[in-house]
Amino acid sequence: MIRLPFRPTFWPTVFTVPAILLMIGLSIWQVQRLHWKEGLIASRVERTHAAPIDLPAPGTDLSEFEFRKVALRGAFDHAHEFYLAARSLNGNVGYWIVTPFRPDGGATVLVNRGWVPENKKLPASRQEGQVAGPVTLTGVIRLPQTKTWFQPDNEPDRNVWFYLAPAEMAAAAHLDLRKDIYLDAGPEANPGGYPIGGQTRINLPNDHLQYSITWALLALALAVIYVIYHLKLERERRDR
Repeated sequence: MIRLPFRPTFWPTVFTVPAILLMIGLSIWQVQRLHWKEGLIASRVERTHAAPIDLPAPGTDLSEFEFRKVALRGAFDHAHEFYLAARSLNGNVGYWIVTPFRPDGGATVLVNRGWVPENKKLPASRQEGQVAGPVTLTGVIRLPQTKTWFQPDNEPDRNVWFYLAPAEMAAAAHLDLRKDIYLDAGPEANPGGYPIGGQTRINLPNDHLQYSITWALLALALAVIYVIYHLKLERERRDR
């Protein structure tokens, strides 16, 4: 039987032991989250580096196709651009230009053509990039975005969007679009330099190791405080 150099007191033990166990549990959970996040990032990298596939047909379960590359031939409908606001590139604020793309023999799909600075929002300021006629497009399959708690609502009447929602965009512009999918254009340069494609983000914030270490250190610190408190209390008892 282990003999402690002090006698644990009731209330400090009641509060401290569960708190330490909780912190240890949170530390272990963050390690699990770390491995999950690393696997998710690795899956995205693998998919984006695979050979292009045909665009899955409407009604297909797209969960296994997100971040896969596709190659399409068709034409952009530049008359119906959408503008995603508050997008930054290298610290510069601008817009994403989202344009309907009509593939040969398929349903029209929205394409995030890439980033432009604020002074290049209007098509007249980047006429060279408004490629006309049939083109070959390489893009990355993406699922529709949903509003996060800190994002403003989309403003369809002003054609200002904060998250990419094909169903809302189709309704606002009265267009027949695929609502289950959109594409991120690849990094190939557009004439005139804008929009700047290749805006797909495959890396995710991955601070779980730091969180795990923080929780473990907090648990250790609380355990040390608990021991020091009781050692001091035991000395005071002996000195009486």
